[in-house]
Amino acid sequence: MNASDRTPADLLRSALAADPGRPFITFYDDATGERVELSVATFANWVAKTANLLQGDLAAEPGDRLALLLPAHWQSAVWLMACHSVGVAVEIGGDPAAAGLVVSGPDTLDEARACTGERVALALRPLGGRFPQPPAGFMDYAVEVPSQGDRFAPFVPVDPDAPALAVDGLELSAAELVARARAEAAELALDSGARLLSALSYDSWPGLASGLYAPLASGGSVVLCRNLAQLADGGLEKRAESERVTHRSL
Repeated sequence: MNASDRTPADLLRSALAADPGRPFITFYDDATGERVELSVATFANWVAKTANLLQGDLAAEPGDRLALLLPAHWQSAVWLMACHSVGVAVEIGGDPAAAGLVVSGPDTLDEARACTGERVALALRPLGGRFPQPPAGFMDYAVEVPSQGDRFAPFVPVDPDAPALAVDGLELSAAELVARARAEAAELALDSGARLLSALSYDSWPGLASGLYAPLASGGSVVLCRNLAQLADGGLEKRAESERVTHRSL
């Protein structure tokens, strides 16, 4: 990563320039048996499409606040980075009634309806599948995102000192987020060859750091596990071996 990177979007651009083909996020859901592996390039493509959706179809602007009601999931990571690319401030588990936009999973739709602005719903089905029946009052992300452009350019450059993330009482600017990600990577002893298995929730800074930001800042990768408690006995060690895990956050 480059020392001059001051926003999460900068970190992703540096990762893409360094080695676009390496694995970045490998996602497991042990309730469904889903496994998805995204290279840096594939992840960046999803981020670009989502940022175009956010900036274009949803008319989001820097400084807007988005309530993110999603679990630890590869699509949650995509939305976080898309918001950072546009300059939208993300509130993890934020109050939809106080946000200009809300992004919800299938289990929080009733809560998300309190948002009077734009509402997006994710089915969180394997392979990014759509809802069998689109929820009333919501844009189905899986329907809308495939047609978006593969390259993204913000209408306004992202301000490193503007609010970027709020989680569990912690509020960070883009530059502060990058600094914390680097510090967390150092604390976890991550380097460019590190492969971190994380089963932590995205509703706290440690979970977000392990599940996205620290691997991104270090040039490493993450094996992101949801519903790990449903994994059979001995399954964790087998997974760690097969995925060449070097670090764990459980």
